[in-house]
Amino acid sequence: MDNEIDDLKSRCSKTIEAFKKELSRMRSGRATKGLLEGITVEYYGASVPLNQLGNISVPEPRLIQIQVFDQNSVRAIEKAIMQADLGLNPSSEGTTIRIVVPPLTEERRKELIKKLREMAEERRISVRRSRRDILDHLKKKQKNKEITEDDLRHWQDEVQKVTDEYIGIIDDLLAEKEKEMLEV
Repeated sequence: MDNEIDDLKSRCSKTIEAFKKELSRMRSGRATKGLLEGITVEYYGASVPLNQLGNISVPEPRLIQIQVFDQNSVRAIEKAIMQADLGLNPSSEGTTIRIVVPPLTEERRKELIKKLREMAEERRISVRRSRRDILDHLKKKQKNKEITEDDLRHWQDEVQKVTDEYIGIIDDLLAEKEKEMLEV
């Protein structure tokens, strides 16, 4: 039975990691390397992740700086950042690209928080779906007389505890990101 609990924890951990990744890509008032994660650049006919074409750093709270390895890729990187629709305007000087992250307007903050809450709810649903799968599996075992009804109740309680723990983690991450977005 511990296998089912371990399976549930594994599935929920993957859900949490995916949520953290999504959160890092969401724009707040602060500059982060995560904003540029997932951007690919057309470089000599191939799509290359931005982080492979230069060193990305955040020297100031509202500034992202990219030290590009190849001078010839600067224009392609700027174009890819503009096309990513993040509301960022890169400017280049030699092999350095600077991106000033403008503060968010109140209206934009509210839109982003609404989207953030939707993302969190999708992740909660994913955790609940994993719980349902495990509970269905346990009920089949009880129906096939592999476990007793008391065992079933015990394992249902354990599954619910794990589910509540991971939903709590999602709620904590959501609250933390909302707080970050509301900072001016």
